[in-house]
Amino acid sequence: MFEGRTYGVHRENGKLRFSFEVTRVWKGAIGSTVDIWTASNSAACGRGYEAGVSYLIYAHELPGGQLGDGMCSRSRPTHSATEDLAALGGGSEPQRPQADPGERPAVEPPRIETAPPPLATPRSRGCAIDGPTRPLALFPRARRRICATTGPMPRKEHTMTSACFEVPKAVNEPVRDYAPGSRERERLQAELTRQLATPVEIAPRIDGRDVRTGRTAPITAPHAKRQVLGVFHQAGRDEVDAAIAAARRAKPGWAALPWEERAAIFLRAATLLRERYRDELNAATMLGQSKTAHQAEIDAACELIDFFTFNVEFYTRILAEQPISPAGVWNRVDYRPLDGFVFALTPFNFTSIAGNLPTAPALCGNTVVWKPASTAVRSGAVIMSLLEDAGLPPGVINFVPGPGAAVGDPVLDSTELGGVHFTGSTDTFQALWRRVGDRIASYPQYPRLVGETGGKDFVLVHPSADVDEVAVALLRGAFEYQGQKCSAASRAYVPRSLWPAVRQRLGDMLAEVGVGDVTDFRNFMGAVIDGRSHAKLAGAIDEAIGKRGPDGDIDEVLGGRHDDAEGWFIHPTVIVARNPKYRTMCEELFGPVLTIHVWDDAGDSRTRFGEVLALVDGTSPCALTGAVFAHDRDAVAQATAALREAAGNFYVNDKPTGAVVGQQPFGGARASGTNDKAGSMWNLIRWLSPRTIKETFAPPRSWRYPYMG
Repeated sequence: MFEGRTYGVHRENGKLRFSFEVTRVWKGAIGSTVDIWTASNSAACGRGYEAGVSYLIYAHELPGGQLGDGMCSRSRPTHSATEDLAALGGGSEPQRPQADPGERPAVEPPRIETAPPPLATPRSRGCAIDGPTRPLALFPRARRRICATTGPMPRKEHTMTSACFEVPKAVNEPVRDYAPGSRERERLQAELTRQLATPVEIAPRIDGRDVRTGRTAPITAPHAKRQVLGVFHQAGRDEVDAAIAAARRAKPGWAALPWEERAAIFLRAATLLRERYRDELNAATMLGQSKTAHQAEIDAACELIDFFTFNVEFYTRILAEQPISPAGVWNRVDYRPLDGFVFALTPFNFTSIAGNLPTAPALCGNTVVWKPASTAVRSGAVIMSLLEDAGLPPGVINFVPGPGAAVGDPVLDSTELGGVHFTGSTDTFQALWRRVGDRIASYPQYPRLVGETGGKDFVLVHPSADVDEVAVALLRGAFEYQGQKCSAASRAYVPRSLWPAVRQRLGDMLAEVGVGDVTDFRNFMGAVIDGRSHAKLAGAIDEAIGKRGPDGDIDEVLGGRHDDAEGWFIHPTVIVARNPKYRTMCEELFGPVLTIHVWDDAGDSRTRFGEVLALVDGTSPCALTGAVFAHDRDAVAQATAALREAAGNFYVNDKPTGAVVGQQPFGGARASGTNDKAGSMWNLIRWLSPRTIKETFAPPRSWRYPYMG
């Protein structure tokens, strides 16, 4: 959409041609000209336009990449600057043409408005019964050929499409294996080389524009800490205020856009990520967050694609949930977005979560201020480019990297705060909750707080378990991505009868684990995220080594190497704790450190197992993930019942990591968060504010009730 000024209207080859001077655009085309070509029946469309008058041109996408509104003309711009257009400003209203007596125009004459109304009229969102014109905002980086159209503004008396749409069936994205010699491996390695050779400059992205503050911080690779990948401009209070204002401006149009139009943006984002952005986002995740190719693939590519596609499917299931209606009454529920804006705070450890936390509320019609982790800015910037390329309007999601307090404080101080979508530490989430609680009287609405926080995730082994299955689950569950998954196994309980065999098998596998630069595809592990994490983990390992011995809390430490000469490397470490309440059995370290307690299974196995179940349940305040390994079905049932509150995601004979969208909705309770289950409709419902509508078709005409006689 753009605002233009006509400077000529004439007929050419049987068509009317309207020439506009572009006066207001999103960027880049001020003063350029566009010729608007009308359809053969456009005499009615042509009347009413006057030279020297500003008009608004609305457009939406048609098959073949062209744009049109299906009611007046399909036009063809002669200036490529129209590729980056968006809604701004209003125009004057000339006389609307009238049809001759007895004549019915072939199409509705265009209605020229003095100011742009909402993008669509509000309606019940159970089905798509849409307004006449669904503008496609033509945003920077869209890189598409544009056709502008003239046509009526959105009005609820017009209908362009009427249907209950069925979205494409969501299926989990297949994981690519990047085997030696494969084409996918060659492409990813080429992209890694390109990014290493091309440092980037990243700025906050507010209202569709880069905002360079001059307050820069470096972006480095954790596994090669002297490798500078670029710099990013840090946002502060002024940028946050601008982001909130942009979210406020974008909210009415975005919330009013028909649900299927919003859904189409995220479905397109999934396709673009699958086909065009996969290598770029995987490489940015590998270099900036030190993930191996496999860990980047299952996260940045597969899981984020799944979030985009499954969230659309979950959203339609919510919209379809409607009340019953007795005879003479129509009851329905309108699923509105929240009041205000949503604040998304995303972690470094999952690129997919960084993408999901702002986009899940946005799908539901909310606008978002997004603060990424400072150690994951490069991958976050790629996600932002992907979303804009998919057609996300300016101001819907505003990207504001920066220090926690500099961004968080002005956001939480804003009375427009409608919700918080958070993944991070328990301490940070509790501090955020306290801050909102202290200011609760200042908000005109109760902000929705949704958070997934820490975990002290367990693996409980029964004497009937298989040794090889247990050892592999412990290694993968504890040490993939350097143990920096909130679901990573960090404490385990192994029966004494199995421990010698488990120890031998686990030790043999750990000796084969490669640790180093993730661009070397032979490595199983990279580095931890930064120097602060490295110091915390190294300190805990050295402390445990110092407490070994017959009178200490620790029996032995397997592994335990750490160095920071080239990168922040912590080698896989197993602490065998005699004391089941030793510090590393209770506290989350968030790194490749697994603490194992060997429990005595001699005697009555059911009683002994019940005792260790109580120990597992009472050791940590967290309740995120946990696993039990047993071939004895009675033991599985016993553990499932006893540990019902100990884990939001509970696994039987599997490692406690690796939840898949659509298969294992993810989230925990107790101190691990609000358990709103990312990757399910339970999370999406938190970003909606239902409105119940009752319509009575034949209202009573008397105030008296029958019992009154």
